[in-house]
Amino acid sequence: MTDFKAFLLRGNLIDMAVGIVIGISFAAVITALVADLVTPLIAAIGGQSDFSGLSFTIHQSHLLYGAFINALVSFIVIAAVLFFLVIKPVNALMARRKTEPPVDETTMRCPECLSEIPVAARRCAFCTAEVGQG
Repeated sequence: MTDFKAFLLRGNLIDMAVGIVIGISFAAVITALVADLVTPLIAAIGGQSDFSGLSFTIHQSHLLYGAFINALVSFIVIAAVLFFLVIKPVNALMARRKTEPPVDETTMRCPECLSEIPVAARRCAFCTAEVGQG
């Protein structure tokens, strides 16, 4: 029982649970944004926002391809909204807050054969051209 208690109270398990709960809540917000704002805009431009009624029949089999189109359009719109309203701004913010020093290069390109060689090399290992001291 002690091991089970330690497993439940580990920090990463609780962090993951909190992340999942926040993720589910965030998914609800994004779904509402797409359903209430973006999809009506698409309907205003394209004329139809719900494709679920589209279907066809082959040998008495009723194929509902409209539901698939709805799911596909919803996925693409949600992905676009997430990318442009969440991912791009967060990446821009993280790039501005970056505090790591730039990493020194350990390789360079040979001017003759364009192979990757160590910076300290005096000759290229591939074409034997002199490249000077790094």
